Amino acid sequence: MHLTDLAALQQALPARFAPVARELVIGLAVSGGADSLALLLLAALWARDLEAPPCLIVYSVDHGLRPEAKAEVQFVAATAQRLGLQARALCWEGSKPVAGLQAAARQARYRLIGEAMRADGAMVLLTAHHRDDQAETVLMRMAHGSGLEGLRGMDAIAEVEAVRVVRPLLDVPRQVLAAVVAEAGFTPVADPSNEDAHYERVRWRQTMPQLARLGLDADRLVQLAQRAGEADAALNQWAAASFAEMVSIDAFGAARLPLGRLVKLPRAVGVKLLARLLEMTGGGQRPRALGVVERLFDELSIAAPFRGVTLLGVSVRQRGDDLWCSRELGRQFAAPIAIGPQASFVWDRRFTIVNRSRSAPIGVAVAGQMSRAKAEDLLGEKLTSPIDAVRSAPLVTTASGDVLAIGAHRFSDEVAVTLAKA
Repeated sequence: MHLTDLAALQQALPARFAPVARELVIGLAVSGGADSLALLLLAALWARDLEAPPCLIVYSVDHGLRPEAKAEVQFVAATAQRLGLQARALCWEGSKPVAGLQAAARQARYRLIGEAMRADGAMVLLTAHHRDDQAETVLMRMAHGSGLEGLRGMDAIAEVEAVRVVRPLLDVPRQVLAAVVAEAGFTPVADPSNEDAHYERVRWRQTMPQLARLGLDADRLVQLAQRAGEADAALNQWAAASFAEMVSIDAFGAARLPLGRLVKLPRAVGVKLLARLLEMTGGGQRPRALGVVERLFDELSIAAPFRGVTLLGVSVRQRGDDLWCSRELGRQFAAPIAIGPQASFVWDRRFTIVNRSRSAPIGVAVAGQMSRAKAEDLLGEKLTSPIDAVRSAPLVTTASGDVLAIGAHRFSDEVAVTLAKA
């Protein structure tokens, strides 16, 4: 690492923090390690030169996994206060899982930080992910068989566990961040889990020097991530345009598209379109592995009749020349939900229901085992949607049981129901 690298990093701080420059309150995730300490120091340096700096609040989590963690959180809080920043010490309490501990700790960390941020009015969280983290992420995803979406690595701006995250240091080498801390005269926390080969990321980190000697260094992996991201963006644009052209969504949230046109798309585009369709009709359940959607597309591409499948909370069926996707019954709220006057509720992550009344509550429940005849009687017309779509839709009623709406079909001005956007 050269001094010029450090100087260049400090000079570029306005550009790096530009995505959050207009925020009034900004959270910083700081563990006490060299990377996050560097983020803390650089953010404080950036804010110091602003005429109207945002309020920076440091969040540090004791996961309850090591006895030293409590003192480390206290060190972070003291360091933040030394720099004139506020700090929140958080603790993950309760039992810990034996398997998948790192994933569980990550979820708990973002949950705790997210709750604290909402209380503090912070809308964005800065994290210290850097170039080497990105390279390790790409290697891990390659090993797991990820497609382009996975190979693009971490995004500079993303939503993680319902927290808006900005990573201003994603292209900065680990050694440069270590130099920031050393120059400031701080001694970072050393977490032994970062050297524990029990964890997959650590094993890849330990393998990196050998790969670098073969030419596959962090810069090459980051370059791959950038190019994969560009290609993925192009495919997403194509899939979105095809979705808008081919897919129709009815008032029950069921999606219909011509099967013949779907299977004529390039496989990568068709798979993305299907994934988008399943996520929307299934209440926001994203496929954790691309393979399940690829297998569905391949099965649809075969000339033999498609027998149908239930996948990711979605019933996928063929009717004539069309493919229909509707919510699987039984995945919605079991008990009715009351919505007070002038209040709204997002139901099953698919419908936004607004009670327009100024005095009376309304009830919402899944339509359940409603018959086709009953649905047609309510609508006053023949039903074209699959009965599964009707039965998995919300039924909105008054306290006395009068039907105000079913799905986005409403029969009263006292309620408004809209579908989530695709």
